Parts: sequence; C-alpha cells; structure tokens
Amino acid sequence: AGLGEFRIRDLNDEINKLLREKGHWEYRIKELGGPDYARIGPKMLDHEGKEVPGNRGYKYFGAAKDLPGVRELFEKEPLPPPRKTRAELMKDIDAEYYGYRDEDDGILEPLEQEHEKKVIAEAVEKWKMEREARLARGEEEEEEDIYAVKDDESDEEGGKEREGEEGQQKFIAHVPVPSQQEIEEALVRRKKMELLQKYASETLMAQSEEAKTLLGL
Repeated sequence: AGLGEFRIRDLNDEINKLLREKGHWEYRIKELGGPDYARIGPKMLDHEGKEVPGNRGYKYFGAAKDLPGVRELFEKEPLPPPRKTRAELMKDIDAEYYGYRDEDDGILEPLEQEHEKKVIAEAVEKWKMEREARLARGEEEEEEDIYAVKDDESDEEGGKEREGEEGQQKFIAHVPVPSQQEIEEALVRRKKMELLQKYASETLMAQSEEAKTLLGL
C-alpha cells in the first residue's frame, strides 16, 4: 500500500497482462490436444484464501483492492427488508386504525367544538364588516328572499304558481292532462289486448287484424 496509487495500478496492470498471456498459452495447449488448464487448473486465491476479486476478467491483487473506486465495485448492496404478508399487515388494522376511537380519550371533541366556535365567530365578524362597508357606501340592498319562487325556475318544473283572488295558489299546466274517463278507457283497451294475446290463437289474431283493416278500424 505504501507504493502509491499510480505504482499500484501499474503493477496490477502488468499482472493482468501476464494473466492474459497465460490464458492464450492455455488455449493453444488445448488446441494441440493437451489438457484444458482453464477448466481444471487451480483458482487464484489471495493470502486470505479467498478468490481474487475481479470485474469483467480484470483482477485486483493486494493493495489494488483498496484503491479509490475499486472497493465500491465489490460492495454488495444491502438486501431489501422482507415484505410483510397481507395477514401480517391485517393484524395491525382495527377500529382505532380507521379513527373510530379518536373521541374515546375526551380530548379531540372539545378541541373541535372550540375550533368550530372560532370559525363561526370569524365568519360572522367578516359578514358584519362587509355589511357595514356597504352601508357606508350606500350600497345596501334589500335582502333577497331565498324562499321566493321565480317565474323562470317554475317554468323549468313544467308550470307556474300564481296566487288567486282568495290568496290560494293555482297551478297552470303546460301539457294536456287526460281526464278520468280517458284513463279508464285506456286501461280497458290495455286489458283487452292482454286477454287477446293470452287466449287468442295466431290465426284468430290474423283474422281479427284483417277484419279491422277491411272495416277501416
């Protein structure tokens, strides 16, 4: 380590150059029919008996493993914390989790009431100040009757409400309303059609339709 960073890098480069040359000779020996030393040869170990670390075929020996930027290459990222299963997560969910027991301690409710009174007082004070300002400018108008029914609003609902001579409200419809007799006749016709469809045969129905056509009904 005392040789300095540049000298250590140079020496490490020379060792890797010799290793590449060694690999070429091993490949040539295999081509000539000799043993495959790349497969059966012993692994390169450091003085601690651990395999020499490397990156993309480049090995780092001795103090070269502690050079800036080299140590980070071989530091393993910490494993992520194990994820809890759904059953484990459900163990912590109860009524308190959803806020149903927030008022049990008797602290939250008085605070909410106090805050509500404060907000209401501020709103009333703001309204009074705005009203006084309008009065000072002479812009005060009659307060609008929120319960009054306007003509356009009544039209949208299909009619108008007007007060008669006796003070009673009358409703004027804008659509034709059938009388009681017309409703009864429509119900009778509907009942006849249901009975015909239920008991009459197809041939009888066809004859009935043909008779109606001939009679012009």
